[in-house]
Amino acid sequence: MYFTVIFTSLFISAILFTSCNSNDSVKQADATTVQSLDSAIATKVNGDDAQFAAAAASGGMMEVEMGKLCADHSKNTEVKKFGVMMVEDHTKADNELTAIAANKNLMLPVVMNDKDQKMYDDMKHKTGSDFDKTYINMMVMGHEEVLKAFQKEANEGKDADISSFATRTIPTIQKHLDAAKAAQKAV
Repeated sequence: MYFTVIFTSLFISAILFTSCNSNDSVKQADATTVQSLDSAIATKVNGDDAQFAAAAASGGMMEVEMGKLCADHSKNTEVKKFGVMMVEDHTKADNELTAIAANKNLMLPVVMNDKDQKMYDDMKHKTGSDFDKTYINMMVMGHEEVLKAFQKEANEGKDADISSFATRTIPTIQKHLDAAKAAQKAV
């Protein structure tokens, strides 16, 4: 028993040390999850489901942060309302996904992946109509992609909780896509 506790502690320390050296938080979380899946303390989660969860967490963080930018960077009322909706809905979804992951000992990223961070960094330097057009076009394209990913997880996911999360979230993503398209006409 004592050996198992020490081995588990060393194993987790090695994972954390390895993870801290990675620049991409989704890869970092995915690698940690894959490693922890092999340990006796983690609930078994399919690698594709874990990767979906990590990508969803990073994307959700990006949506919240981009939505917050709308308050100061946007000049369009519809875009500002859309940003508020992103903050509220994605915070709720992120909290739900975090709870699911915690129940499964599944590590999610705590910062955006490199791609999402770059989009955010590019957007924080834009203002006015330049911000509005770029942001809302990005939101239309992004929500079309995300909708496909969530539909795939809902239909093909092996983990019942993560698949169910995807299924429950699809109507919200569709609402976001519809709202983004409506706001796109207003800019």
